[in-house]
Parts: sequence; C-alpha cells; structure tokens
Amino acid sequence: MNKSRHQEIINTAAHLFKEKGYNAVSMRDLASKLDIKAASLYNHISSKQEILAAIVLEVAQEFTYHINTIFPEKSSTQEKLEAIIQNHIEITLRMTDKLACMNNDWVHLQAENKEKYRHLRNAYEDKFRAILKEGKEKGEIKDVDLEIIVFSFLATLRTLYLWYTKKTSVEVEILQRDLPKTLLDGIIS
Repeated sequence: MNKSRHQEIINTAAHLFKEKGYNAVSMRDLASKLDIKAASLYNHISSKQEILAAIVLEVAQEFTYHINTIFPEKSSTQEKLEAIIQNHIEITLRMTDKLACMNNDWVHLQAENKEKYRHLRNAYEDKFRAILKEGKEKGEIKDVDLEIIVFSFLATLRTLYLWYTKKTSVEVEILQRDLPKTLLDGIIS
C-alpha cells in the first residue's frame, strides 16, 4: 500500500467530514475530491468506517501520549497544565480537520472502536483530574471545584479549533502566550 496515498485519503476525508459531517460524505464524494474512481479507493482503504476510526484514534492517541509523558514528571502543576494547553494548541493547528472529526463524529464509530476511543478519552480526563488533585493537595491550585476546572479547561481546549479558525487575526504566538495565562489565572494559587 502506498502510505502517502493512504494518508492523502485520510486527510481529505477528515476535511470533508469537518465540512459536511461524517454521514453526509460518501465514498464517491471522497473519490471525487481526490480525483480518482470510487473503486480505486478500495485499493487503499476498506471502508469509510476504517477512515473514521483511523482519524479519531490517531488524534486521541496523540493527546494520550502527551499526557502520559507529562503526568509522572516532577514539574509543578502550573507547568503540567501549561504543557497540556500548549499541546492542545499544537494539535489544533496541526490537525484541525482531524480534531473536528474526532469531536463531532466519534459517535459514528463502530462499537469496538467507539469503546477504544472512550477508553482513551476517559484515561486522559482521569490523568487531567489527577494532575489537578495533586496540585490542589500541594496548595498550587485554588480551592475551586475540580469538576468545574475540568469542564472549563476541556470545553475550551476541545473547541479551540472552532474559535481559532474564525479568528485568523490572532497570531499563533499570542495564542500560545495568552491562552495559558487566561485559563490558569483563575486557578493557580
């Protein structure tokens, strides 16, 4: 299998899924966008479901790998949270279409892959909570309800791609500087 062609199919599908939604995109639409015959797609990919799983699980694994890397570090809670925010920004900029697909279309995954995704998402959220809990115990986090912090952070970070793609006047450097400051000012002691 031609890996670059396979990746081109995945990337194009992610873009179409972001624009139209998973259910509205057919294999014919994808083939047309790639300027190939629909039958030729099946030389590279077995189904639309395979494409969706590849996209969703790739993004979820990127987040999981990062939080697993910083979780055991001896750095401060603020440093860990800043690293998490920067990782979300980086993934938002690098994988916008795939991130949108993960957030919007994971519900269309078949049972086995849906369970894999949920497991990755829940493990990520559990590690995030553990970082906050440890920070609270060390006095590095203000006495604010942890679930409110989890909701505030993750709702903002998961939907960053929606906001940022419309705010092209905000430079990446400003986003990287000011988003962590904005999110952290309310909770860091």
